[in-house]
Amino acid sequence: MAKLKVILIVCFLMTVSLVTAQTTLRQIYSTGRSYDVQNPVMLDSINIKGKKFENKDLLETFISSHDQAAYTELLKADLSGYITLSKAQRGARFHLLSFQLNVDKYAKTVVRISAPSMFEAYINGVKEASKTTIEDTLTSSKTTKLTFPTQPGSYLIEVKYMSLATNKSPEGIKITVEAEEKNALVNYSFGTSNKRNVTIKDILEGTRITATSVSPNGQYVLLEYSTVKNDGKSFVSKELLSFKNGRKIALDSSKKYQWLPLSNKLYYTASVTGSTDLYTLEPESLVEQLLAKDIPSGDFRFSYDEKFLLFTDSEAPDAKKGDLILLTTPEDRQPNSDTKYFISRYDLASGIKQRLTFGKNSARINDVSRDSRYLLFSTSNYTPTVRPFFSNSLYRMDLQTMVVDTIWSDRYFVSSATFSPDGRSLLIEGSGEAFDNIGKEVKDGQIPNSYNGLAFIMDLATKSVEPITKAFSPSVDYTVWNHVDGMIYMGVTEKDYQSVYRYNTKDKQFKKLPLIEDVIKSISFSDGSTSAVYFGLSASNSTRAYSLDLKSDKASLISDPFEERLSRLNLAKVEDWSFMASDGTNIDGRYYLPPNFDPAKKYPLIVYYYGGTMPTPRTFDAPYPSHVYAAMGYVVYVLQPSGTTGYGQEFAARHVNAWGTRTADDIIEGTKKFVQEHSFINDKKIGCIGASYGGFMTMYLQTRTDIFAAAVSHAGISALSSYWGEGYWGYTYSSGASAGSYPWNNRDMYINQSPLFSADKMNTPLLLLHGMEDTNVPIGESIQMFTALKILGKPVEFIQVKGENHGIRDYKRRIEWNYSIYAWFAKWLQDDPVWWNSLYPESAAE
Repeated sequence: MAKLKVILIVCFLMTVSLVTAQTTLRQIYSTGRSYDVQNPVMLDSINIKGKKFENKDLLETFISSHDQAAYTELLKADLSGYITLSKAQRGARFHLLSFQLNVDKYAKTVVRISAPSMFEAYINGVKEASKTTIEDTLTSSKTTKLTFPTQPGSYLIEVKYMSLATNKSPEGIKITVEAEEKNALVNYSFGTSNKRNVTIKDILEGTRITATSVSPNGQYVLLEYSTVKNDGKSFVSKELLSFKNGRKIALDSSKKYQWLPLSNKLYYTASVTGSTDLYTLEPESLVEQLLAKDIPSGDFRFSYDEKFLLFTDSEAPDAKKGDLILLTTPEDRQPNSDTKYFISRYDLASGIKQRLTFGKNSARINDVSRDSRYLLFSTSNYTPTVRPFFSNSLYRMDLQTMVVDTIWSDRYFVSSATFSPDGRSLLIEGSGEAFDNIGKEVKDGQIPNSYNGLAFIMDLATKSVEPITKAFSPSVDYTVWNHVDGMIYMGVTEKDYQSVYRYNTKDKQFKKLPLIEDVIKSISFSDGSTSAVYFGLSASNSTRAYSLDLKSDKASLISDPFEERLSRLNLAKVEDWSFMASDGTNIDGRYYLPPNFDPAKKYPLIVYYYGGTMPTPRTFDAPYPSHVYAAMGYVVYVLQPSGTTGYGQEFAARHVNAWGTRTADDIIEGTKKFVQEHSFINDKKIGCIGASYGGFMTMYLQTRTDIFAAAVSHAGISALSSYWGEGYWGYTYSSGASAGSYPWNNRDMYINQSPLFSADKMNTPLLLLHGMEDTNVPIGESIQMFTALKILGKPVEFIQVKGENHGIRDYKRRIEWNYSIYAWFAKWLQDDPVWWNSLYPESAAE
């Protein structure tokens, strides 16, 4: 075969570890059988290319791939290090061999394979070398050397060995492994179980659930997946699950399926010969039917009676000519800022599309009443002189008469509203300052954190508003007023969890649903039954989907696409750990221990904290994956300092006008106490990392303490005044984080809390990373800090990532970006600069 593709995890009975010395592989696994091949019949002396047949041509014999279960036979080496293999009696005999090489640090690794016969060698399924010579004895065997860079992780080394009947030497193979650099600190091992350590590729690759939705009768579920392959290419897939018979059916991934509101059918649109047609799909028979031909193109939603479609259309002014652009407001900098949206209704029976709203401000659909008579929509008005700059007006339109009632005008801190099942009340989402602070629950002098969500109920007859979550600690992310049981369901951020609560409007009590998974990403409710589906993930597993019976609150697993890959990973142990801050506040956190943790050892520590005002959630699939850091020999401490949402309004309000004042105290105090209470931490090797606001926090911490031996700031803010005015969302984010404070009225905060103005106090080696196209936190924030620290002669490096905005999205760049972070920590926390120097030799030369 030209290329051997064998996906397996092999087991060994012993572990071999070393630092610098060469080690010989003492045992290897084979498939337990040999593959005999005869020479071809010679019809001619040469082929069409004029070449004569040679024995090495047999080496390219194709052999089908074998899975893990096929590698069952353990072969052991003799005293000389050779593993004996059986000899061909006629023609050629092939043996398939494999071992797993585990690496704990970056190194240039050398694998030497000695054998008297021909073979091909593969690394992770890719052919890397071939030996085409034959020697007469084992002692005269030639050696093939594989030299390749190894990041921390596991590597499958596979050998396709060919014995010829004409060979004089006994058949055998000897394999040794060592680091190319004699002073390398890397440790190699040849597995003790069928598991391997997790790597960044496990976080990026594989199949994950991206959406779930349940049919109105609760009998069917639509599941959507995203798969990233090991070359970075991705694709989506869709699946229909029937609860009646458990059947799963793959659907056309190119179609945007959704459930009709009442009919238990899916619908989608398709463009044929320039027109857009609307189709339905019956889930049991999979029969497709044309529902409407030549409908308008664009985004729409069905009315509940399924008689009309509500479109959200857009319009924009004519493009301006010339190279000079006049900005009239800060919002003009936003892409497509002058595009406005309006609402239209398309009647399926008559084929008429009627425009429902008109004006200079965009209109947004909030909800449609259950009887399909009333449309709830809102408009937004921009006023740059009034915080938070955008007000919200809500209207109810009678779709029969086109009469519009104004629910409220120019309300701030209100985001959306939906009808109650009977249409007499509204369920509203907003924050603590909404409705003249009716839901406010903070201390005197505090300003509510506008990113901490609240829920309200308005009686439409009296316009009275009840702040139902005023004393409710979790932050409300989304709400659903269920038409079937009349209950309100709330997706919330609760500490470092994302949960779902049920609110009974009669007894005004909250009940947490006992859902499986730490972080519930989405929940979908049936409109005609007490069924629901949801998906989520946890600290040590990726996405899983469940069905849910709302009567019994019993959840059942229906999809776990990452299960097989997860089963092969040796993950860190995750423990909760909290401490009491100096002011008596309990600060939550958790920590990750390296696989094969030894409490007698001293481990370097990495500290991680929130990137904005949201807590750092308990997710396996994270941009800064704690499990991967732990797999490389670090203990990871994640804490939720003051200012985090999900701990009540007062706790979240500590974020406002603080910019690190209180948060840094919690991080520093928590780190010190964590080290004091855990003897396995090396207090001289502590690193910290954060992004966005967390990147700001990384820089700010280094102006306050020297406890860290290395720091990483991704897309961090160095100067509040420049970020506030330059970032696309700088001033709008600051309307919450810096409520009422501006460079001209709060100079102390804008200067004293900006790390740039205290750069001379920073001594910790700092790595700055920033996307070159970042519009949220412009790259100038890192440029300023880099320039300042270089002028001051402080240890700093700066990596600019081409083609990336605030987050790193491209697969290849994400790999390289993560490797840079790992290499930086290895250099400063593990005294191993080899990886960093290999990535950035120009830095090593300085």
